[in-house]
Amino acid sequence: MAEDLQIASGTKEEQYINLLPQIQGLISYETDLIANLANVVAALKEQFGWFWVGFYLVKNDELVLGPFQGPVACTRIKKGQGVCGTSWAEAKTIIVPDVDQFPGHIACSSLSKSEIVVPVIRNGEVIAVLDVDSAEYDTYDETDQKYLEEIITIINFN
Repeated sequence: MAEDLQIASGTKEEQYINLLPQIQGLISYETDLIANLANVVAALKEQFGWFWVGFYLVKNDELVLGPFQGPVACTRIKKGQGVCGTSWAEAKTIIVPDVDQFPGHIACSSLSKSEIVVPVIRNGEVIAVLDVDSAEYDTYDETDQKYLEEIITIINFN
């Protein structure tokens, strides 16, 4: 597939439905994990225009910054710290309508107002998280959770 992205309009769900096969096409013939993560992040950022989109990869006892789009970010996050570390520790997606109300939120940027973090679980273990931030409050909901969780299932992390 050509590395083009057809930006869709419509409801959030319609945008995800349009984006899913494009992401599949971008990553289906590439075996390099970092290249695939970079393209997934770029596709999400281009489609939705979110403030920050990126992956953190579990390395030893920390989340380490992986491919992302947006301003510079925190490089390392401990398990249980902030939204990303909590998602890792609890092995579940976390939606935060207002990051200032999340206990222990790590403010990599004061411009981030809401966030969703989706753990990547393989063989019963969290091996990465997808972190998405918005400069607006209350951006993410169950629709985002459903489709972001689906997107991470199609990525080959081997």
